[in-house]
Amino acid sequence: MRIGELADASGVSTRSLRYYEEHGLIRSERTPGGWRDFDSAMVERVVMIQHLFAAGLSSSTINELLPCLEAPPEERTGVMEQLLAQEVERLEAKRRDIDRELDTLRALRSETALSVK
Repeated sequence: MRIGELADASGVSTRSLRYYEEHGLIRSERTPGGWRDFDSAMVERVVMIQHLFAAGLSSSTINELLPCLEAPPEERTGVMEQLLAQEVERLEAKRRDIDRELDTLRALRSETALSVK
């Protein structure tokens, strides 16, 4: 399947697919004419990658997770669970930081509000 077909099948832009390939998240073969040729299994992989990006994961973390996600459950080593737990903690810390910033802004807004007479 060519890159445009993969884009249509997965709902992801060709630009994003090139980015994924550049970062090792997806693979293609090259035709004798130099065109990318993707296996049809890449559609499911691209959709999974989209979900992982939507969850706030970086491309390097996704690259670490993909082999774990594709492995049969009996071959999994616990690495995926550890990485996901780390990402949950990272996002919770980020949320705490945002909550602190919001509290500061609300307090400042309240202190500087013009009184209506």
